Amino acid sequence: MPAPTLDDIRNATETLSRLTEYLRDNPEPAEALALVEPLLDEYTGVPIQLGDALRALARALQDHPDRPRGPEVSLLFAELRTAAWEQTDQYALHYAIDDLRALYAKTPPPAQGCGRCR
Repeated sequence: MPAPTLDDIRNATETLSRLTEYLRDNPEPAEALALVEPLLDEYTGVPIQLGDALRALARALQDHPDRPRGPEVSLLFAELRTAAWEQTDQYALHYAIDDLRALYAKTPPPAQGCGRCR
């Protein structure tokens, strides 16, 4: 697999920014949930991927032969690993999406017309 480029990463973050802007325009709930669902997948979603990336970054930097040494560097590696676990813990958000989808499926659509027309 080829290494990702800076443009690849920028495109991914730009896509997330576009999604955020789109969601601010109040799309239909089913569509909004469908668009966010892959981001929060319990196995491949952003929290899992970001946590894995942070752990891999810490490992790559720590294992590099030319890395700086000292207690402050060790603290930075520990901070990366802590952040990785905090991100990974967010995987449970996929349950919230499932629950929201179920709630919206049970909610009847609003009645059309004014009160007198019904």
